[in-house]
Amino acid sequence: MTSLARVLAAEQGRPQQITVYRHLPISAQPIVIVPITLAGETNAPLAVMVGQDRQRPEVIVTRQPRERSERLRFAERLASVLLLPIQSMADDKERFDRGKGPIERARQAPQIWVPNPGGVNYVRLLGRMTRFRHTDGPWAVAPSVRRLGLWLTWFGEQAEFADTSVLVSTTSALGAMWATGQSAVEDGNLAAIMAWLAPPNGLSLIDAMRRAEDPARCPPAGPATDPTFDRLFLEPTLKALSATTTELTRRQVFARLTTLLVEQMRPTWDLMWQAIDLLRQMPAAPGVAQRWETQRDEFTWYDNQLRTVGLPQPKRDNAVRSARRLGDMERRLAAYDAQRAYDDPLVMADFRLEGEAFSGRVVSAEPHRRVPAARGTKLRPLVTVFTEDPIRLEDRQSVYDPSRNGQQAIIIGIDRVGDGWEVTIELQNKMGRGRTPEPGTVPQPGDDVLYSALAPQFAGRGQNWPAPDQTPWTHGGPPLTYRPATEDAVEDWS
Repeated sequence: MTSLARVLAAEQGRPQQITVYRHLPISAQPIVIVPITLAGETNAPLAVMVGQDRQRPEVIVTRQPRERSERLRFAERLASVLLLPIQSMADDKERFDRGKGPIERARQAPQIWVPNPGGVNYVRLLGRMTRFRHTDGPWAVAPSVRRLGLWLTWFGEQAEFADTSVLVSTTSALGAMWATGQSAVEDGNLAAIMAWLAPPNGLSLIDAMRRAEDPARCPPAGPATDPTFDRLFLEPTLKALSATTTELTRRQVFARLTTLLVEQMRPTWDLMWQAIDLLRQMPAAPGVAQRWETQRDEFTWYDNQLRTVGLPQPKRDNAVRSARRLGDMERRLAAYDAQRAYDDPLVMADFRLEGEAFSGRVVSAEPHRRVPAARGTKLRPLVTVFTEDPIRLEDRQSVYDPSRNGQQAIIIGIDRVGDGWEVTIELQNKMGRGRTPEPGTVPQPGDDVLYSALAPQFAGRGQNWPAPDQTPWTHGGPPLTYRPATEDAVEDWS
């Protein structure tokens, strides 16, 4: 579907919507970050534009990004901006009862927006650079620097999950909603994808694209900068800053550096807020609210961990935590795919084209069929559906009906009939507790139905992972208790 939409967009010269709904929660108070790093260095922070007020962003500039002390001073200034909204949201809790006693949850979770996937990596590396720092001894830092590193690492880890909404790549969020007539690589350029979705000042698409490709008018969205800008402006200014001998001259050169970097970041800052507005206008899918609640649960849990344990995440996970994390990633991806498909007919259309779902008309049904069971008989209606969709499902495979709350059925026969298929299924549940099915729980001849191999709930978290002290020798045996060490903060690039 996405490939077809790209072809149509290129042919018609306008973007094509590839989902009916927006599947991403959008915070009422997003935190926008536009980072810039120094070319040729690994995540050397040069400048950042950050804040929740689109009219008055905070600008933080590093005087000498190659110096460790300047990098850490940059992190301290960034912490003074970021930690306040994060902690304010963590402190604002609501109490409610889920049936197992009262619990607390943050009313809101922070949501950080970065321009592109490179910005996500920037957050992750900056967290790694700062979370192991010590508040005493050599290279001592303010406590806020270490706490910033802990939070940024959590944001970076959350971004690895398919259903994440606390660290958002703007280009990825736009690409999940619309297809343009350019390649996926070109969609990674924020100015280019926004030229398709919202051409500035009424420009034609061609003129808007030309403008987006001009680094003088639309600077790169970071973290990398334009090489021409680096050569002609940035490097001479940094050299002049290093060569200054008086405080007055240093201030003047630093002011010039700040002006140059603001000119590079401001267009991206404005585009990001425009993109957030564009996405916010789209209707939210039914599953968005539930996923945001889950994200608030994750945020509350981690804040409690910081308050009680407060240790940094280790550089390398032990075998058990790695297995649990991979299992959670698989579970959340499967659940996210199912929720999106159940909520959105265009997403489900992709699975129909792949043969993982089929839509058709019921040609026959045996609603009162019963089969032998351990104690008497049990209700197992048969339904036969004719479909012209491609089928890549197998006998005895489970399929689910989104319109009947994920009612499960098992395929017991697939037969070729003319230009289509007749699929016979046996219904398994959600028909009531009586000896006959409740009205509406069994499709009738002539009904249009849709079945998918996507389970409404992924049966993943039930795996019994061993305790860390029971790690088998094949996976390194029981790990040592993690204790932060001074060497953890040592990185070749930090």
